[in-house]
Amino acid sequence: MAKRGGNIVLNSYDDLFETQQSKDDAEKEKVDSLLIDDLHSFKHHPFKVLDNEEMNQMVESVQQFGILNPLIVRPDENGTYEIVSGHRRARAAELAGLTTVPAIVRQLDDDAAIILMVDSNLARENILPSEKAWSYKLKLDAMKRQAGRPSKDNLSQVGTQKRSDQLMAEEVGESRNQIQRYIRLTNLIPELLDMVDAKQISFNPAVELSYLKPFEQTQFISAMEYGGAPPTLSQAQRIKRLSQDGHCGIDAMCAIMSEEKKVDMDKVTIKPDVLKKYFPKSYTPKQMEDTIIKLLEQWQQKQKNKQQSL
Repeated sequence: MAKRGGNIVLNSYDDLFETQQSKDDAEKEKVDSLLIDDLHSFKHHPFKVLDNEEMNQMVESVQQFGILNPLIVRPDENGTYEIVSGHRRARAAELAGLTTVPAIVRQLDDDAAIILMVDSNLARENILPSEKAWSYKLKLDAMKRQAGRPSKDNLSQVGTQKRSDQLMAEEVGESRNQIQRYIRLTNLIPELLDMVDAKQISFNPAVELSYLKPFEQTQFISAMEYGGAPPTLSQAQRIKRLSQDGHCGIDAMCAIMSEEKKVDMDKVTIKPDVLKKYFPKSYTPKQMEDTIIKLLEQWQQKQKNKQQSL
């Protein structure tokens, strides 16, 4: 009964990182116990391994039940192993104080390893835009290379073979156009891509900004700071056209980013630093808001009384 309970707990944190196919393969293959010190991350691994609350929950599960789903690794020329699937489990095991982890050693070429690495991580629920962008790019490039050297079991009749991006769209459940739009994000400089992950810039404007040259993207950050707000889709599209026409200078971008947005025309914003001057340090934002409303009601009543006395 204890083992069954362990499986139920880990379904939330451990099993999510494996595709059903890799689970089925794991049951057929030999599981070895490998030293954590002999493992290293997959080259250009696009998924972030964060020591956050989700990781803390994984660590608790590992401490109680161990690693139930083995990692998948491939041997390297140095006698160590590259993690293909299971980066988070490896980190959780390390934080839990384990020295070894269960793993399946597979002989995989680069493209097969990339596809397996991406597929096992895309099963997760919460994926950052940058993670999806780079994983889509890695997988699509690998699929195109594989399509260029099909095996005997993978040959199609002339005229019937699907495009790699069409096959990928069917596998990941996104349209070919949406996949390409995500891949466009890999053209953003790291600072802008981080802003997309942090939801400081929305996805659609970010796609348009990805067409800017790197130095123009750097200048755009200054223009966005100058305007004091993230770009709308319309602003990003206009800045993209400026770049295509060869007129995308810092002054032009600042002029666009400093325009008053329709959504802001009826909005009054008071900066926190201004408000804090008039309230005790212990006041919460809700207390500040309640006090401001009361003062406005008093002011409104005084105005009414003043009008009535005239």
